[in-house]
Amino acid sequence: MQLSNITYNDLKEIGKLQPEGWQDIVPEFEYYIRKKFCFPVKAMIDNSIVGVGTLIVFANTGWLAHIIVDQNYRNKGIGFQITEKLINEGKKKSVGTLLLIATELGLPLYKKAGFRMVTEYQYFKRDNPWRDFQLSPNIFPYEDNLNSEIYEMDKKISGEDRRSLLADYLETTLVYIEGSSITGFYMPDLGEGIILANTTEAGLELMKIKYSKVDKAVLPSENQIGIDFLTQNGFTLSETKGTRMILGKEIDWKPEKVFSRIGGNYG
Repeated sequence: MQLSNITYNDLKEIGKLQPEGWQDIVPEFEYYIRKKFCFPVKAMIDNSIVGVGTLIVFANTGWLAHIIVDQNYRNKGIGFQITEKLINEGKKKSVGTLLLIATELGLPLYKKAGFRMVTEYQYFKRDNPWRDFQLSPNIFPYEDNLNSEIYEMDKKISGEDRRSLLADYLETTLVYIEGSSITGFYMPDLGEGIILANTTEAGLELMKIKYSKVDKAVLPSENQIGIDFLTQNGFTLSETKGTRMILGKEIDWKPEKVFSRIGGNYG
């Protein structure tokens, strides 16, 4: 088996690894190839791609994402070798903390690689119609002078400096303003549509906008207020499970302020 960098020429073949129930992985890998802070790799056997994975680097933190192995080649150590490769790349780039969200299938592998469990994510699906809510007058479209405030809020809540990721999605962002300060924001085009908020009011008002159109939701288990809001408004807990894991230094993140995650690749 050989491990090497993914190129645009690999995208069509990578599509054959698409896991059931996941969003289309090809656009994700196209993005990874394009961005300097992403480092996607492939595992090759007999000139065929049998596994993939990506390291995403944000200053002192990084994420392991989209580690996928062809069903015909599982339980042969390929996923572990990809994981080890990405961990070592992170060390070379002086990343002090690596994070990931593990499926039930991947959990034993990541434990073997040294990752520790942090928390569980709760997955929901809509089973009943969504109530119509009145739009809050505190919600405004993004303006160019707000980027620093958004970056700072994201850093305080996520514990990471993710400006390199957020910058591409500012234009369609909605912000919740109380007084003269942003207390929450919603980026509908970033992954599953991230919502972060410093106040309950901001988080719930932004959720009302998102879930008027979106039928699935994922929140950290610590955000009980957000979970209660979903279950009171037509959503039920699904069987899907995801475990946030960490390798290296702990970070100061605030899951109770995450009212919608980005996705399995960024938390």
